[in-house]
Formats: sequence, C-alpha cells, structure tokens
Amino acid sequence: MKHQEAALVCFSGGQDSTTCLFWAKKHFKRVEAVCFTYGQKHSLEIDIARKIAADAHVPFQLLDVSLISQLAPNSLTDTSITMDEDKPADSYPNTFVPGRNMVFLTFAAIMARSKGIFHLVTGVSEADFSGYPDCRDTFVRSLNVTLNLAMDEQFVIHTPLMDRDKSEVWQLSDELGVFDLVRTQTLTCYNGVPADGCGHCPACKLRKEGLEKYLKKKSTVDKQ
Repeated sequence: MKHQEAALVCFSGGQDSTTCLFWAKKHFKRVEAVCFTYGQKHSLEIDIARKIAADAHVPFQLLDVSLISQLAPNSLTDTSITMDEDKPADSYPNTFVPGRNMVFLTFAAIMARSKGIFHLVTGVSEADFSGYPDCRDTFVRSLNVTLNLAMDEQFVIHTPLMDRDKSEVWQLSDELGVFDLVRTQTLTCYNGVPADGCGHCPACKLRKEGLEKYLKKKSTVDKQ
C-alpha cells in the first residue's frame, strides 16, 4: 500500500476530531488514530476516543506528553485554576494550553513516519471562539514546512474544519453519516461530561449554539 493512501488522525474523542476521523476514513484507504494524554483533568475523553476508534475499526495509540502540563498554567490541567467561561477581551482564555497542537502534530508526524504515513489530520479551526494561535491556518502551514525540513519528508497536514464554524462541523458530520454518533458518544465538554456536556463551559456553549444553528438551517431546507 502506498503511503499516500494512509492518514494518521490526531484524535481526542471530541466532536471535531471524531468528525475528522470519519472524514479521513472517507478520503484515505487506511486510517490510524493517535490520542494524547497531556495531564488533562478528565481522562474519560481517552476512554471515549479509544471506544470510538475501536467501533470504527481504526488502530488506536495513546501517547503520554504530560510534561506539557508542567510548563505553563492552564485550567485544563490545573484543578486550582477556575476556568474562564468567556474569552477575556485582551488575551486568550485560560483554557489555552501553550504549544499543545505544536507538540501533538510533531509527535504525530514522528509516529506517522515510522509507519510510512505522511498525511496527518487535525480538527483545528480558525472559526472557534477562542482564536487560539495554534489553531490558525498560518501556524499549521508553518509547522508543515518545519516538519518536512526537520525530517526531510513530504508530510501533508489536513485541516478539514479550518474554515467551518460549529454549525458547519455538525453539517459535515451529518454528510458523513455520523451525526448521531457525534451527538451522543463524543466528549467535548471541558468539565468532562459526555454528549451534551455540562452546558456552561465554553466548549459546551459553542457546541450547543452550533447544533441549534444547524438544526434550524436543516429544518428550513427540509420545509422548502
């Protein structure tokens, strides 16, 4: 099998990465998933990611990069920090884990190379509420060049959700035939509550608003 036919998905078991997993299954003949433990408060997301991958017959591997949680304070890994429920006007929310996506994609590329895989898939999006710098297209393109130079390879980082808001992510999951799976089995909530989540953390509010927007749009289309 040629390496161009395989992809490695950075997979957390959340709405975005699950949608990307099935996007990858549609576009590549072989798909594998890599999940990361980085000191996050809620390990349940790892169990959920493992189950979704198993049900989708996708090989799954877990990597420990928990050192990153010791390098910078953030509310996703430090229980003593109260989570920002809204984005501060002059900075990133404290859910931002500096360097996380850079670390994830770098380790994913190293792993992928050992498997003869040169397509990487990640669920980052510029349309997300936070505006995290490591979710921007310019960052992904820059890292893609850096990885190619560092390992003298031709990796391609795919970002299917880069320009999609949450309603469009729901739409894509529907088009891929996994809308119900994403709605009922994924874990997006920063407080570790599966499916519809806690309802008040930033991730839950974004997910709910996107779902309501998509269902309203779909209902309008169906009535026409």
